[in-house]
Amino acid sequence: MNPILALLKEHNISDVQIKEIFQTLTENPMMAMATISQLGIPQEKLQQLMMMVMQNPDLIKEAVEELGLDFSKVEAAKAQLQK
Repeated sequence: MNPILALLKEHNISDVQIKEIFQTLTENPMMAMATISQLGIPQEKLQQLMMMVMQNPDLIKEAVEELGLDFSKVEAAKAQLQK
């Protein structure tokens, strides 16, 4: 299992919430980060999650594919952020 998904599940984040987070990530990455920070994950684990994402962005792609979402939307959101 993808380490991002594993960490979320470890903190009892439901599959529905996880899909919603990644759906938000594809539409508005900044909003997704705010949502993740409000899930009640302890600060040290939240920092670990953010470091995983920053050091290995491919983990997001893997998680999106594992959830059956459209990765091209993630790429579009990333391009939007870089403008």
